[in-house]
Amino acid sequence: MTFVRVGGVPHHVEVTGSGPVCVLSAGLGLGWFDWEPVVPFLTPHRTVVRFDRPGLGLSGHARVAPTLRSEADRVRRVLDAVRLGAEPVTVVGHSLAGFHAEAFARLYPERTEGLVLVDSSVEERPRALLPRGVRVAATRACGTLLCAAGLPRATGPALRRLAAPTPWARVYGSSRVWRATLMEYATYADVAHELTALRLRAALPGGVPVAVLAAYAGGSRRWLTRQHRLARHLDATFHVAEPSGHLVMHDRPDTVARTILTTTP
Repeated sequence: MTFVRVGGVPHHVEVTGSGPVCVLSAGLGLGWFDWEPVVPFLTPHRTVVRFDRPGLGLSGHARVAPTLRSEADRVRRVLDAVRLGAEPVTVVGHSLAGFHAEAFARLYPERTEGLVLVDSSVEERPRALLPRGVRVAATRACGTLLCAAGLPRATGPALRRLAAPTPWARVYGSSRVWRATLMEYATYADVAHELTALRLRAALPGGVPVAVLAAYAGGSRRWLTRQHRLARHLDATFHVAEPSGHLVMHDRPDTVARTILTTTP
């Protein structure tokens, strides 16, 4: 277990395995432990880097509201802090972190070996109903009220266990994690809008392989259609984890690992 300071905030980072580097970034409100089922499939072939964004997992309190640029830059700074910034990496993003991973590839093409999006968020026409400043202020106030009422400790671990079993569900009893999760949700539309703008001015690095892995549990195929469109837009290979819910890392860890390993052999 390692802690590095990025932007004045202690970041929890786990580095395991050997070989070419891949960095795994989990979705909204999730932690490094959500990749745990995938890691044994990867470590014989890859150096695996997992980290917690500020406020999440075991990292320190979030000081500012997230932006797309700051999250892409966070990946770079975490890699530098653990002295793995000398060679290009495969960057893997799940859900919201798919936005961050794609932004990293576009902003730091010289540091990108491959890009894998695991049931990534997709927003064709992102928009926010209220100005960012209003949403950020309201979210902070809401977080203060919920935490003062003791809601995180009373319900957080149980709600997390419903999503997917993990021995680290206890971290969701922390007001720190609730505040960070609420803020990621409140700024989701901003991050999506930033990515739409970034796609217009910064291309993905030429020759770098991209893969989109979609979850499908046997219900409506509308989500698969949106994921397939994303793959076409990025000129990516398209894979389906079936049957799987949104937490593909828990439901189909072998499929996630195989997608990563075959994207950048």
